[in-house]
Parts: sequence; C-alpha cells; structure tokens
Amino acid sequence: MARPSKRVFLGYSVHSSRSRGVRLKVSAKAVERLRGNLKAVFRRGRGRHLLKVIKELNPILRGWLNYYRHIEITGILRELDGWLRRHLRKILWRQWKRVFTRAKMLMRLGLEEARAWISATNGRGSWWNAGASHMNQVLPKRRFDRLGLISLVDLYRRLRSTT
Repeated sequence: MARPSKRVFLGYSVHSSRSRGVRLKVSAKAVERLRGNLKAVFRRGRGRHLLKVIKELNPILRGWLNYYRHIEITGILRELDGWLRRHLRKILWRQWKRVFTRAKMLMRLGLEEARAWISATNGRGSWWNAGASHMNQVLPKRRFDRLGLISLVDLYRRLRSTT
C-alpha cells in the first residue's frame, strides 16, 4: 500500500490537494527518462548546426507531450522548456570556443560591446553562461521559437484547446 501520489501508472501520477482536488501529473521517473533521451541528442549535437539539433528534438518533444496531453499540472512543462533552451545555449557557447568569437557573436546578437567582452572573459563554465542574463538577453524564447523549437507549454495549450 502507498499513497496515490507515490504510485505511478503508465507514466502518470496523481496529485491531490484540498483546494484543487485530484489532478494528473507526469511522474518524476518519466521526466528523468525524457531528460536522459534528450541528453543523448544534446551530446550528439555538439559539433552540429543548432537547426539540425532542433530538428532532431522536435519529434521527440511532440511525441512525448502527445502521450502526456491529459496532465493537469503544467509546472514541469515550463521547467523542461527552460532546461531545453539552456542546453541549446550551452551548445552555442561551446561552439563559439574562443573569447574573441564569443564576444563577436554576443555583439552580433545585440549585446553592447562592453558587456559582451565582460561576459566572454568571465571564466565561468558553459552551463553557468547558458543560464546567465547575457545569454538570456541575446537568445530569448522568441528566438528559439523563430528557429523552430517546440515550446512544450505552447504545444500543451494548443492540444488542450482542440480537445
């Protein structure tokens, strides 16, 4: 015997609260499995163009969300969206490799020169820089939308509005 929130059935879990009642959510194990599959794609994407990586990610994300379209707790979707974009920013940061290239690309994407040089020479790792404000400013969500990356939250809203 276990609480319903601790049980998993077909990748779904149940969350109950006094104010909202019983709602479906994605189990933690299913989220970790998705992250593992996506990490394999990110690992393969280190030397490739970002559009090719996005093209490989989209069917995986679309299929995963179609399976979990009945969830009612969407916080995990926002979290996964941010995690995905941060990984893509990390890939770009690593591809830029040198300080001069990083500064040049940040300026090309719209960052002022002084801030671009400070950001390019900060000595921090790629994961830290991928989450830093300078990368969020030059590579916001709308830029990834233009590149064709599926947003899980937006796709979820479209799926829910059609059913």
